[in-house]
Amino acid sequence: MIDAPGTSQESEQAELGRLVQRLRRAVMEDAAAELRHVTAIWAKPQAERVADGQAIEGLRVAGLAPSGGIQLACDRNQSRFREGDILCLNRGSPSFQPNLTVTLEQDDETELLVLPVEEKADLDVLRDTPDGWILDEGYLDTSHYVLDALAEAGDSLVGIQRILPLLSRRLRPRASGELYARGFAAAEDAGLNEEQAEALAQAYATDLIWLVQGPPGTGKTLVLAHLARMLAEDGERVLITALTHRAINNALNKLARIAPQTPLAKIGQVQRADGLFEVDNYAYFNAAPMAEMEKGYVIGGTPFATRTKRLAGVEFDTIIFDEASQVTLPLAVMGMLAGKRYILFGDQMQLPPVVSHRKRGVTFGESIFGTLAGLGFDSMLTETYRLNAELAEWPSRQFYDGRLTPVPQAAARRLEYASPPTRLQEVLDPAHPKVFLDLQHRNATTRNHKEAGVVVDLILALLECGLPPGEVGVVVPYRAQSREIRALLRVALPDLETRRWIVVDTVERMQGQEREVIIVSLTTSNPWFAAHLSEFFFQPERLNVAITRPRTKLIIVGSRHVLQAEPEDPEQQAAVALFGDLLDSCAYRTLEHIA
Repeated sequence: MIDAPGTSQESEQAELGRLVQRLRRAVMEDAAAELRHVTAIWAKPQAERVADGQAIEGLRVAGLAPSGGIQLACDRNQSRFREGDILCLNRGSPSFQPNLTVTLEQDDETELLVLPVEEKADLDVLRDTPDGWILDEGYLDTSHYVLDALAEAGDSLVGIQRILPLLSRRLRPRASGELYARGFAAAEDAGLNEEQAEALAQAYATDLIWLVQGPPGTGKTLVLAHLARMLAEDGERVLITALTHRAINNALNKLARIAPQTPLAKIGQVQRADGLFEVDNYAYFNAAPMAEMEKGYVIGGTPFATRTKRLAGVEFDTIIFDEASQVTLPLAVMGMLAGKRYILFGDQMQLPPVVSHRKRGVTFGESIFGTLAGLGFDSMLTETYRLNAELAEWPSRQFYDGRLTPVPQAAARRLEYASPPTRLQEVLDPAHPKVFLDLQHRNATTRNHKEAGVVVDLILALLECGLPPGEVGVVVPYRAQSREIRALLRVALPDLETRRWIVVDTVERMQGQEREVIIVSLTTSNPWFAAHLSEFFFQPERLNVAITRPRTKLIIVGSRHVLQAEPEDPEQQAAVALFGDLLDSCAYRTLEHIA
């Protein structure tokens, strides 16, 4: 690790202090903005909140699960809520007792499962008065954890000597040639391709930091897992962390599959362990077998866990961040304080961090990955094992400088049906992996019944062709449209177990997932509305994620009228043009082809 040329030590320290203050200010501004947003919603009359999709009324407690979950039932659910949201369970006013802050764990329209945020929440009031409950948008202030971490970064040696200078670009890593050679050889022995082996070797050899950019389907989680395995075999204590439990669980699952002998565990609420296969979950590190081990293990946990009694005070040698392009600088600092070496896996061309108080140029809105990418200590994986040639061409050209290429076995892959389609043949034709179905509707905003009906018809046709329901996914921009599609699907496909395999969700929830066929419902066709939401609707990174989920078939359903949007911002105008270029690259179909 070497110091970059700079000014005097005093001025450097002053600059680091200013960085901490900027981050602290941004954290507090974001927390205040979120509180203002939720308070404004709570001030609305109940009927208005329900009509706006910001509340569910008429809920009754159907049961209390052994895991601590609360089973709720209602007659009607038109909310914009989605699984993972923070909500407030109350009896008329979220501002007054009784109320309970919960997370939405499962949403089956009129049957919901929520989990109290407090592990020892008093649920007696739910037993005594099971009827007449309401779910509103909730608020959970975790800013004090982040602020405490920033304060520690400004006072501790690891913060002053490593983390803050790194974020201010005053430090660069060094690499060991011996470790690089060992890492590359081990990667090749494990069957990794040349670029994966290069990335693993660089990450293995660095003394401070390395970034691995993993475009869709290029195997970044596989590289991550092999790296964690090698570090644990060397006797290191490794923490795998990410913004979401889903990303952590996926990484641990991969590691358990390739190296079942590696000591590993997840630390967190047991309810957040859903999806872990052969990895044990413990509420606290002290309960895990690793607490009795000096070295040579892997732990999964969120950055917040490192600031609570779950992982507080537990020291690691290497911190591995997954989906680091969604991790803000303050959140990264929180995780980095637990170790002295940092390996970041992500892709700045996919979804950025989501913050309430977003301003251009504000550091808090930048990801740790985006901030440090391109400085000479990063690798890019370029061979995709997911996308066929037609699906890879457009994102490669627009986002990855033409470097993203499918491996030979993926390039020529086509959708294969057990039974050829008897209807919608022009849309489902395997010879056209990328199709734009233009319904030519007008003036739709966040919900489109006609488009939802066509999406459901496509799903049914794919199932009739023998495609497993778990290989069909639908990506939508708005929760209202996902609920519209699911409501129609519930009628058309009564079997609950079959429906549960079919994912219908927003782009944020689909990042990191893949399916054989992806249907994208654009929903919006009102140009003024699209222009008003252009920073969201036409966001290039969001578009990139949406269209790179399928392996063999992408069907975009919408209306070309949305391209008439004329945002004022030049960047947003360019985003509209990019959107139009995508649609032009697809095989074009209209209602005539589905009649």
